[in-house]
Amino acid sequence: MLQQNHTIKYWAEDDRPREKLLQKGRKQLTDSELIAILLQNGTRNRTALDIAKEILALCGNSLVEFSNKTIQDFCQVKGIGTAKAIKLIAAIELGKRRKEIEVPRRLKINSSKLAFELVRSYLDDLRHEEFYVLYLNGGNQVQQIKRLSVGGISGTIVDKRLIFKEALDCYATGIILAHNHPSGRINPSDQDKKLTLKLVEIGNLMEIFVLDHLIIGADSYYSFADAGII
Repeated sequence: MLQQNHTIKYWAEDDRPREKLLQKGRKQLTDSELIAILLQNGTRNRTALDIAKEILALCGNSLVEFSNKTIQDFCQVKGIGTAKAIKLIAAIELGKRRKEIEVPRRLKINSSKLAFELVRSYLDDLRHEEFYVLYLNGGNQVQQIKRLSVGGISGTIVDKRLIFKEALDCYATGIILAHNHPSGRINPSDQDKKLTLKLVEIGNLMEIFVLDHLIIGADSYYSFADAGII
């Protein structure tokens, strides 16, 4: 016969999300329970679940906001040290990387709006600039989506050679450029225009054509193709 402290009822509360996952599957856990599993344990006065709920509350219960937090942000929560913060950041990064390789195969891009809807999830709510490229085959079907650059609040540096190297590697014949403006303003800067026209020029020589360049704002976008610049 099992002793009382070996039954689920008497297990430490920190262990219960793990047991729930084992018995019912990962989809049955709440966001806070999943975070509690990553934290593994709490403090003398608070369980991992208590701490996880506080983290989510500070993020407005938004996983998007949660995914944008830094190690320093997490360490501000009582009970979170550097080791736990690193675990959270590692889990977030794995999720982002998985999203980068989950490209809807054979999706045909025939408008700037469709390209925007595809790429916006990568760039929504970022506090810094990132630069992505959609690589398309001859039928304008998506072959790959790659993040090519991560920058700061006011800009990011893009390696033109790397853009076209990736295109050659996946046999792309067309590319769509996309980057965000953390300010929410979608008007292109002079630097945006110069970069775009230079990439168009290089692409024409290589017969890897730049089909569009999207600037992503809060809930809107600017299309160089729609504006007649490309």
